Amino acid sequence: MPASTSTVNNYLSLIKFSHTLFALPFAVIGYFLAINYTHSSFDLRLFAYVILCMVFARSAAMAFNRFIDRKYDEQNERTAVREIPIGVIKPANALAFVIISCLLFIATTYFINPICFYLSPVALAVILGYSLTKRFTALCHLILGVGLSLAPIGAYLAVTGEFNILPLFFSFAVLFWVSGFDIIYALQDEEFDKSKNLKSIPVWLGKKGALMLSNLLHIVSASFIIYAGYYAHFNVWYWVGSSLFIGLLVYQHTLVKPNDLSKVTLAFATTNGVASVVFAIFVLINLAFK
Repeated sequence: MPASTSTVNNYLSLIKFSHTLFALPFAVIGYFLAINYTHSSFDLRLFAYVILCMVFARSAAMAFNRFIDRKYDEQNERTAVREIPIGVIKPANALAFVIISCLLFIATTYFINPICFYLSPVALAVILGYSLTKRFTALCHLILGVGLSLAPIGAYLAVTGEFNILPLFFSFAVLFWVSGFDIIYALQDEEFDKSKNLKSIPVWLGKKGALMLSNLLHIVSASFIIYAGYYAHFNVWYWVGSSLFIGLLVYQHTLVKPNDLSKVTLAFATTNGVASVVFAIFVLINLAFK
C-alpha cells in the first residue's frame, strides 16, 4: 500500500470516519426540512457546504478526543491499539489535524451565512469540550449528545438563517438518542474509568443502572421523533421510518446485558448507523410526497 494511502487510512481510522453516519443523516433532514417548509430551491453548493461542515466539525472533535485522551488510551487495553498510542500518528500531527479541521469548519460557515459563521465558535466549543467533561462529570454523555444535536438545527439555519421549532424536535431526538447509546459504549470502560477517576454514567450508576438510564433516554428520544411527526402532520412514510428507527433502538437494548457486553459494538455502531440512515431516507420520501 502506498505511504500516502496508508496515511489517509490512518487518519480516517483516527476519527472513525464511518461513525459520521450517526449525525450526518439528521443534518440532511434539517436541510431538506428547511427547503420544504420555506419553499426554497435546492442549492447543490449550499448542500455541499452543510456536508463539509459536518465532516470538518466531527473530524476536529474526534481527533481532539484522541489527542487529549492519548495517555489514558495508552493504559487501556481496549484502546491501546489506537493510532496515537501505537505511534502511527504523532500527537503533534493529530493536534495540527484538529486545528486545520476547525479552521476549515469556520471557513465553510463563512460561505453559508452570517449566523452560521457567528455561531461556529460556539459549536466548536461544545464538540471539542466534550472530550474534557469526562474528567469532572458523569453527564459527559449528554454533552456529546448536545454536540451531535446541532446537526439538524445547524443545517436548517444554513438554509433559512432563522431558528424554527420543528428542527429542534429532531435536535432533541438526537441529543437523547446519542446520549443513550454513548452510555452503552461506555460500559466497556467502567472498571478502567474507575481506576483513573474518570466520570461516566456506568461508573456512577453501575452497569444495570446505566442501562436503565440509557433505556429512559431512548424513550425520550423516541417521544420527540413521534411528536415531530404529529406536529408537522407527516404522512405514512414518516411513520414507517420512525417505527424502524424506534424498533432499532429497542433492538440494541436486547443485545447488551449487565453481565454480557460482547455485542456492544453491534449495538453501538452498526445498529445506530443503520437506524439513522433508514430514518433519514423515509423522512426524505415523506417530504418528497407530502
